[in-house]
Amino acid sequence: MKPFIYDYTLEQLQDWMRENGEPAFRASQLFDWLYVKRVTSFDDMTNLSKELRTKLADQFEFVTLNEITRLESKDGTVKYLFGLHDNHAIETVVMRHNYGNSICVTTQVGCRIGCTFCASTLGGLKRNLTAGEIVAQVVKAQQMLDETNERISSIVIMGTGEPFENYDATMAFLRTMIHEKGLNIGQRHITVSTSGIVPSIYKFTEENTQINLAISIHAPNDALRSKLMPVNRRFPFEDVMEACRHYIAKTGRRITFEYALIGGVNDQPEHAQELADVLQGMLCHVNLIPVNYVPERKYVRTSRNDIFEFHRILERNKINATIRREQGHDIAAACGQLRAKHMESTAR
Repeated sequence: MKPFIYDYTLEQLQDWMRENGEPAFRASQLFDWLYVKRVTSFDDMTNLSKELRTKLADQFEFVTLNEITRLESKDGTVKYLFGLHDNHAIETVVMRHNYGNSICVTTQVGCRIGCTFCASTLGGLKRNLTAGEIVAQVVKAQQMLDETNERISSIVIMGTGEPFENYDATMAFLRTMIHEKGLNIGQRHITVSTSGIVPSIYKFTEENTQINLAISIHAPNDALRSKLMPVNRRFPFEDVMEACRHYIAKTGRRITFEYALIGGVNDQPEHAQELADVLQGMLCHVNLIPVNYVPERKYVRTSRNDIFEFHRILERNKINATIRREQGHDIAAACGQLRAKHMESTAR
């Protein structure tokens, strides 16, 4: 296969232009067609010479994202299942808020992290997405929003997969998203979430960005976290927390800790107090997430009263915390659920 045009950052396209006997400013014109005008054919790029358009078409492809399924929630959330060129499928979710539209993108086909409460890991990891396949999710969603004169204003990298195990592609994607000549999404309106890939947390610390970092912890100690998240055996809880403390000290930026509340497992008052003790003194925010029911998993949702009690204990200990507002609950908007159903029906 030819490389995807969306795989290339502006700087890489400038290098390509020079190598192919074109002035570097042509890359900016190309970027404008891709991300401002959002065309999907080189033939439409009318301020580029016919020779250059032919050369681009010979050497690059546009990403194939075929819409397999679109589910729309009563709260305005839209979940897409897109088919890729190799017959794999990925999910992308667009969420409407009173402050704008956000998109949750996927970075891998499947996931190998193995969190025991998550549908994304069902079937394991198939492959990494290229930077262009991640970019294409945002472009495709923006094209759909163009019909109603809306725009994507924020991005969360919290879909299927572990972005820090596809680090280079994720960073190339981010560079295109924040570029003023690209989609020009404000860095502070982007959040990347990791299950705690310690070397990549240190690497991300040195990137010198304003992009938000979120860490999925889901337990206040090593033993319980290992039961819920097998990745903890590779990167133990204390190592993750040490990397987080380094990130905060080096960047001065707040970290968000994501904590999925699972009925009778990690949601008791003693868990809340232990978590508060661990996070004491850290510049952080805890995002409490009532776990979604997944038929293939045995876990149940935490009761409403227990959610509020967990939150009260954190707040009482001066730990900033919020309970995530649920969206798309009526359309199986949790990561991996739609893809899992598709895989099951395809297998049949």
